[in-house]
Amino acid sequence: MSQNAGLSALLRNRFVRAILLSGLFLQLGIWIRNFSVLLFVMEMTNGDPFAVSMISVAEFAPIFIFSIIGGAFADRWRPKRTMIWCDVLSAVSVFAVLLTLEFGTWKAVFFAMLISAILSQFSQPSGMKLFKKHVPEEQIQMGMSIYQSMFAIFMILGPVIGTFVFQQYGIIISIAITGIMFLLSAGALLFLPQDQQAAQKETSTIKQDLIKGFQYVRNNRFLTILGGNFFVAGLAIGLTQPLGIFIVTEQLGAEKEFLQWFMAVNGVAMIFGGGAALVLSKKIAPIKLLAAGMVFDAISFSIMGFSQIIWLSLAAQFLSGLMMPAIQISINTMILQNSEEAFVGRVNGIMTPLFMGAMVVMMSLAGPIKNLAGITAVYQTSAVLFIIGVAIIIPLFKDKSQPALIAQKVPAKTQ
Repeated sequence: MSQNAGLSALLRNRFVRAILLSGLFLQLGIWIRNFSVLLFVMEMTNGDPFAVSMISVAEFAPIFIFSIIGGAFADRWRPKRTMIWCDVLSAVSVFAVLLTLEFGTWKAVFFAMLISAILSQFSQPSGMKLFKKHVPEEQIQMGMSIYQSMFAIFMILGPVIGTFVFQQYGIIISIAITGIMFLLSAGALLFLPQDQQAAQKETSTIKQDLIKGFQYVRNNRFLTILGGNFFVAGLAIGLTQPLGIFIVTEQLGAEKEFLQWFMAVNGVAMIFGGGAALVLSKKIAPIKLLAAGMVFDAISFSIMGFSQIIWLSLAAQFLSGLMMPAIQISINTMILQNSEEAFVGRVNGIMTPLFMGAMVVMMSLAGPIKNLAGITAVYQTSAVLFIIGVAIIIPLFKDKSQPALIAQKVPAKTQ
């Protein structure tokens, strides 16, 4: 009963309704864009692996280059206005690509991915700041659960929608729909509560803000330990991320086409996992939910590395997907609970590259390591890394300051 009352109160929150509607339009636009571009590039290059890999580069490279900078600017700018302008500029870039496709080169589709990915590094931390400001602390974990559940649903529906739109209407209409979705997202954000009008005059430089952001994380014991966990988790996930096809073909002896069903199981599990995390969000502290998720991921990855039985591997894949929302929700919740509003953008901008950097480095090494040690050894190594990640955060289980903020020793503002 109290769970239903809490959910009802959360959904009455004007901010939550607006951010969920915006997220719905964004997810539609992103998945239509991603799969349309993927299928279009495959079509134009006859499946050239380099061209296909450049799609991922355009999508992920801005995270390393702009995440920290975007977080710093998100702490300086008004968050609502920042998010709206990011969506509008994403739409403008998409329509510019549309003109280029009509009169120029098809390779402009990479530009649409790149610009949108850059702008998201400014928009996403602004959204985190608004979560911190407009959602009561006791509802943050529940709010993150609902938001994450929407992403999980699109893990299933997104590829289907994106593929259907491209096959039915082609790249021009697909890109146009993407731009319209970004504009609708910006429109939904107009219903957010107004930013504070009395904005402080900035007397520090971006460089000084960045330095203070690093000092803030360094002097926050909880965030420092959590950063170590992020790094190890990135290593564990990156090591196996590109190798799922080999679990299907080598371990299970199935055709490569079976991979789509293998991945679909993961997506369905994420939907159930998002619902379970929503139920458990009021009962289990996020640090314990994170640890539980990583332990179960270690078990599931270990099983997948050894198993040559299809149903057992599918069960392990389901378990992994079931726990993924718990991990993601816990991470976002703890960043918000342990960061002052003025530093949320920079904390997010510093923590995200720790995970993504480790993941991308291991993704690049996964192939050679697999050739050297074999698929089973790779998955067992990933399982061990998950356990190491849990060991890193064990000291936080007894931290009595949670979820309150930990005392900071950040220098006074530099003039």
